Amino acid sequence: MKYKRQGTNLQQIFRYQTKLKKETLEIPWHRYLPEVELLSLLIILWCLFGGLVLISASWWTGVKEMGDGLYHIKRQSSWLVAGAGICLLAIRTRISFWLRFAPYALLGGCLLLMATLVAGSTINGASRWLMIGSLQIQPSELIKPFVLLQSVNILNELGRRTSKIRMLWLGTFGFLICLILKQPNLSTAAMIGILIWLVAWSAGVNFRSLVIAAMLGLSIGVISILFNKYQLVRITSFIDPWRDANGNGHQLVQSLLALGSGGLFGQGYGFSIQKLQYLPIKETDFIFAIFGEEFGFTGSLVMLVFLLFFNFLGLRIAYLCKDNRSRILAIGCTTLLIGQSIANIAVASGMLPTTGLPLPMVSYGGNALWANLLTSGLLIRCALESSRSTAKVYRHKTKLLG
Repeated sequence: MKYKRQGTNLQQIFRYQTKLKKETLEIPWHRYLPEVELLSLLIILWCLFGGLVLISASWWTGVKEMGDGLYHIKRQSSWLVAGAGICLLAIRTRISFWLRFAPYALLGGCLLLMATLVAGSTINGASRWLMIGSLQIQPSELIKPFVLLQSVNILNELGRRTSKIRMLWLGTFGFLICLILKQPNLSTAAMIGILIWLVAWSAGVNFRSLVIAAMLGLSIGVISILFNKYQLVRITSFIDPWRDANGNGHQLVQSLLALGSGGLFGQGYGFSIQKLQYLPIKETDFIFAIFGEEFGFTGSLVMLVFLLFFNFLGLRIAYLCKDNRSRILAIGCTTLLIGQSIANIAVASGMLPTTGLPLPMVSYGGNALWANLLTSGLLIRCALESSRSTAKVYRHKTKLLG
């Protein structure tokens, strides 16, 4: 009897393993595309690529100003380690938790933005930074992912919200944009406004309301340009930078010279001429110009293809999402990362007026890097929750929090 019972147990185990194997094989291959692995790989490659570009772009400035050519990349690496932790936290936490946390983070961000207007440090005529000890915080960058999350919260269920709640949060968004314009920071305000508008469009808000919102946003932008002389100068120098090539148009002219001298295959990694104190703020807003000079048209084209593929993957994840909130969030995350990248490249190549938008994962700066890695983590989280088959595979790998 004892041996018979053991034989029965072995048969049951064998049948269970066979059933498990059969169930695994029955998952169609087109339902088991490795979006999570592929997206994670792309983000890692993006960060490594950004580090290599930053080393070259910042080397001369680091040697001349800090006495260390690796000064910028050392600081960027420490911020990257912290950002990787933020990204992993976003991956390991349910989207529902982030959506619940978003309103509190957004209100906290508004308080920080008000603090920058009172006690912020002014750099290049703009009060965008708060100094907390040795840590420099830029609230307008850190708040972007939470604006996205809260706009998904409000606009996805617009019909279910009472009119008072709708008006309260729409007014909060408007107040937030006004605070950023007051710094002044037109480019970030415009990016946040476009992001909210895109979330509203993805959520199915009626076309008339979208047109009214777009016209209102455009009017606010025009008023800001008219009342801020430096913004008006940027517009006029963008139209014809060669008219004042040594003054207001200097930055754009040097950027165009860098891209033009890159030719088809570039000058070679580390052999940029414009980074030798010719091109201002080359580590942040105009870092693409240095990349274009060193890698040429071919390298720039490869980068654009990379962004296009990342955009395709992000939209595919949005398509696979099971609920509307995750779908809209995935679209918003993809728009935030790719939109800023395209805007930065357009500025460096003279297709848009000069702005302060950094190139995600590449430009020097910890605040933008943290915000972009949090956004990337949220996109990966959407991918994890997108399909049941993927969720089954990752259930034992990913501890769910929140």
